Amino acid sequence: MPEPAAGPVHAEWRGPFTNAEVDALHAEAFGHAPLGDDRVGRLTRLSLGWVVARDDQGLVGFVNVAWDGGAHAFVLDTAVARRARRQGVGARLVAVAREQSAAAGCEWLHVDFEDRLRDFYLDACGFAPTSAGLLRLR
Repeated sequence: MPEPAAGPVHAEWRGPFTNAEVDALHAEAFGHAPLGDDRVGRLTRLSLGWVVARDDQGLVGFVNVAWDGGAHAFVLDTAVARRARRQGVGARLVAVAREQSAAAGCEWLHVDFEDRLRDFYLDACGFAPTSAGLLRLR
C-alpha cells in the first residue's frame, strides 16, 4: 500500500499548476517520460477547466475537463500520485469535475477508461456503462 498523502488533500477547480509538476505527475501516472509540453497554455485555451489536488508536499492529483462548448464535457487523464492513491483523491477530482461541468451548463459528462479502471469510474464515480467507439489515429 502506498504511503499516505502528507496532510489533508485539497481539490480546487481551475487551480494553479505549473507545466513541470503536471508533466511529472502525468508521467508517473501513465508510465512514460516527461514530455516537456505546454500544458498550462493548452488547457487554458482549450479546456472547460481542470481540477488540481494538493497536499502539504505539492500536487497529488489532476484531471482535465475538455468540452464541446455546449452540452458535453469529457474527463481526460485523471492522474493521482502514488503516495495519494486509494485515499479517495481520484474520486474527489472527478466529483469536482462533475459539479463544475454541471455548473457550466453541461448536460453530459463522458469518460473513456481501460477495463482495469471500470470499478473506479462506474462504482466510485457514478458513471454508467455505455457503448462507445474508438479509432486509433497513430
